[in-house]
Amino acid sequence: MGMRDWFQKKITDPLLSILRRGAEPKQLAFSAALGITLGVFPVCGVTVFLCGVTIALLGSFCHAPTVMLANFIATPIELSLVVPFLRFGEAITGGPHFPLTSDALQKVLTGQASREVLLSVAHALLGWLAASPFILGALYIVLIPCFKILVHKFSSVPLSPKKPLHPHSEVRLKVRDV
Repeated sequence: MGMRDWFQKKITDPLLSILRRGAEPKQLAFSAALGITLGVFPVCGVTVFLCGVTIALLGSFCHAPTVMLANFIATPIELSLVVPFLRFGEAITGGPHFPLTSDALQKVLTGQASREVLLSVAHALLGWLAASPFILGALYIVLIPCFKILVHKFSSVPLSPKKPLHPHSEVRLKVRDV
C-alpha cells in the first residue's frame, strides 16, 4: 500500500464520511481545532486519552469522530512542537535551559538526569498550557470557513435550520371542549 492509498484510507475517507453525515460547520471546526490542540500535547502517548476524556466531558458540544481524526492528524506536529513548548515553558518560568545535546540524551537514557528531565517535562507542559487557548482559537477561526465550504460541497444531509422557516409563524394549541 502506497502513501497515497494510506492517506486516502486513513484521512480522506474518514473526513468525507464525517462531512456526508451533515454536521454543523462550527461544531466540526471546534472539534477539529480541539483535536489538533489536544493532539500537540507535549507528552507522547496520552493524547488519545485526553481526547476521550474531553469528548466525555463536552458531550454533544463536540463531534467525537472529528476530534479523534484531528488528533491522529496532529501526531507529526506534536513531535515537532515538543521543543518549542519546552523553551516557551522555560521562558515563562525563567527556569534553567534544558540542554538538547547527545550528552544530555545519554544522561536521560542512563537515569542520571531524572530531576532535569522532570523539570523539562513540566516546562513543556506549561508551554503547551499557555499556548493552547491561542492554538485552539486560531485554528477555530481558520477552520470555520473551511468546514462551511466542505460541508456545503460534500454533505448529503441538509443542515438543520437555526431559525424557523417562517419567522412570524406561531404554534397554537387547539383546545377542545369535552
